[in-house]
Amino acid sequence: MRVTMPGLTAVDHEFAVPLDHADPTGPTITVFAREIVSPDKAGQDLPWAVFLQGGPGGKSPRLDGPGYFSHILKTHRVLLLDQRGTGRSTPAVAEGPPQELARRLGHFRADAIVADCEHIRRSLGIERWETWGQSYGGFVTLTYLSQAPEGLKACHVTGGLAGIGASADDVYTRTYPRVRDKVRAFYARYPADRAKVTAIAEHLSSTTVTLPDGDPLTFRRWQSLGMMLGMSGGAEKLHWLLDEAWIGGRLSDVFLYDVMMETSFHAGPLFAVLHESIYGQGAATAWSAERLMPDDFRAPDMFTGEMIYPWMFADMRALRPFREAAELLAERDDWPPLYDAARLASNEVPVAAVVYHDDMYVDAGLSLDTASRLGACKVWVTNEYEHNGFRADGRRITARLMEMNAGLV
Repeated sequence: MRVTMPGLTAVDHEFAVPLDHADPTGPTITVFAREIVSPDKAGQDLPWAVFLQGGPGGKSPRLDGPGYFSHILKTHRVLLLDQRGTGRSTPAVAEGPPQELARRLGHFRADAIVADCEHIRRSLGIERWETWGQSYGGFVTLTYLSQAPEGLKACHVTGGLAGIGASADDVYTRTYPRVRDKVRAFYARYPADRAKVTAIAEHLSSTTVTLPDGDPLTFRRWQSLGMMLGMSGGAEKLHWLLDEAWIGGRLSDVFLYDVMMETSFHAGPLFAVLHESIYGQGAATAWSAERLMPDDFRAPDMFTGEMIYPWMFADMRALRPFREAAELLAERDDWPPLYDAARLASNEVPVAAVVYHDDMYVDAGLSLDTASRLGACKVWVTNEYEHNGFRADGRRITARLMEMNAGLV
């Protein structure tokens, strides 16, 4: 299907790929991707770029125009990938015995996404293409460079250089202090909000509160709103949420609905189901974020961040069907490696990456360590943006990364 909108022409594609690429004759799934191009270049033979969305479990962006792809579309044709299990790709539904579901979900990590990309690249007759990896898409890029660099012409990474040797424990040991800093910065900007947050926490600890979908709003679920503090505008979003929290001694319906939407995972359960497994390489993650939570994160004025906890699979209706499988994934200790350190060290594919110095989600220290161990990699370190810099100022960021890979800066 071809659709033309202001500044953009889009063509939809569907590809049948093996669920398990090691078993090409086994069950297949569908992977959806949307090709976008500037209308005035629709008939031209342009170089291709594939966009690797953040996540895990995130579908490609649904655009109403070129937006933050405008600079890339001046010269490229872009494929927006709905990674397996997301968007219009075959959904990863919670069906079958837990053991079978956990086995199936094990085929939804970065290595399988890379194999899908290679299948799609060959299906489209593309000799080599470029990648744009946002957040988790950068993790996928590193796996791509480890497993199939022959399909790549150049790579661009925005806030997503993973620690190639980091375990889940390494990641969360570094993540909690960064979340603490973001919470302190929030109260420094809005000091009156500390009392509001504490009042809500105390209310939830003593009163049964139900969200519009029937799920309980507990203190620990309330804390997970801290996830938004890692995005530009996130502190303001939380501030205005607090502004409308109460009506006549009870939490308002508007507040409860907004909290439900922010914390439910209804639009992407795979984010929660697979989150810790993206750090799994040869060892069990064993609910790392839960095990490593510092005591001060249980205070009534504290928030958590990008952490997934086992209680979520009991409290949230979107996650309950995955509960037993999630436990099995947390126990799995034979995760295959996602990165090939030797191959990355000898990499010759040009890589340009922006590292956000104050990123709450992806540790800048781990990112810079990876950059130092990745051949042909150029890095731009900046504190001008939060983790969503690509969406906040896509034209500037894409232009600079393209210039870096072209040797212009």
